[in-house]
Amino acid sequence: MQNDNAALAIDGGDLALGAGLLALVRPALDLLEPGGVLAVNSVNRSLRDDLPRWCQLQHHEYRERQWIDSGYDRHLIARGSLSLPRGKRECNITLPQHDGQIFADDVLKAIPMPERADPTSGFAPRGAQVEPGGPRYPFSLLDREHVSPPEIAKLYDQAVAAQWNANTDIPWQKTPKLPDVIERALGQVFTFLAENELSALYLPSKFISRIHPAYVETAMFLSSQMADEARHIDVFLKRARAGGGGLGVSSATTSQSLLSLLELEDFTEAAFLLSVLGEGTFLDLLTFIEEHAPDEVTAEVVRRARSDEARHVHFGLVHVRHALAHDTTLYHRLEAAVRRRAVTLSNVSGAPAPLQDGLTILAAGSTDTKAIARGHEAFRELLDTMHESRVKRLEHAGFTAEQARTLSDLHTPNFM
Repeated sequence: MQNDNAALAIDGGDLALGAGLLALVRPALDLLEPGGVLAVNSVNRSLRDDLPRWCQLQHHEYRERQWIDSGYDRHLIARGSLSLPRGKRECNITLPQHDGQIFADDVLKAIPMPERADPTSGFAPRGAQVEPGGPRYPFSLLDREHVSPPEIAKLYDQAVAAQWNANTDIPWQKTPKLPDVIERALGQVFTFLAENELSALYLPSKFISRIHPAYVETAMFLSSQMADEARHIDVFLKRARAGGGGLGVSSATTSQSLLSLLELEDFTEAAFLLSVLGEGTFLDLLTFIEEHAPDEVTAEVVRRARSDEARHVHFGLVHVRHALAHDTTLYHRLEAAVRRRAVTLSNVSGAPAPLQDGLTILAAGSTDTKAIARGHEAFRELLDTMHESRVKRLEHAGFTAEQARTLSDLHTPNFM
């Protein structure tokens, strides 16, 4: 109902102020700019005293009460200027549907990210109006250019669509009984994979709580990445044990390398070292294991894990490329981070010995000496493939060919 004396009018019927009327009054006032007038039509006589007192307490202006011929009061209230929520109320938001689905990328297009976020907005979702007076939250990742590449919502949509079940999507019933030496080699390889995936599970968790909710798509993607890593750990450990081989050795080299990842405090450095260099190198490792898998279950486990890892690597690439385009000092910071990490393993000349042996036997398929020679050669070729692939990924991320080769040469012999 509209009125000549008011910008907005509501019908309060016989509702008392404390018996539900405020549920109509407060939202109506929130629709008005300061000074905008709300007309409250009511037959409840108690409002003649209660409504002016409430307006005084809430810093609104009670203008007047009008007696209407039909026997009800019209109370005119002007919206006050105190406690105005920051931001504009969302209106006329249209989210397209795709065969009944609404994608995060469409939400991001409709409600874009700010260049810089306000830590006093707390957990208010992007687009919500924020009442003043809230506390400052300890978010430290407040700049869009250092947190969210433009593709982040699409990556999240892809992650949601690509989830799989570690119990029902792996043909565990087809797990064969392999020769003991092959099972032990598999157990060693999957032990190494699992402990590296543990680091990939824990490291993103450090940063999620630092990301301002204005960039929630990044936190959502990292959460999907953590779900992926948890699933990988699950299937890797199951495959290590399913055939009776059991777990292998966790090397000191691996432990030193992964600790240097866990100690990272810069989000972009972490995304670079973990996703671009580490998980990027793991793509080649998982391809190698799939190619030499002695059974269908092993091949399916690493194939599915590799598909997930490719998405994580893509996030790292677009994140670093976006950050490099907006920060001229970033390359030197990333190189310094790689060099610091290399120092921790300066006394290590290659991949952990148990892993080398496991991969060699896996590629050989037996302990026949000629097969072992072929397996060893395949392992050496894997190292060359890893290096060349890293260089290509680094160039794709925005580094020069010289920079890419320097960074690849410095990458940890632990692969991750």
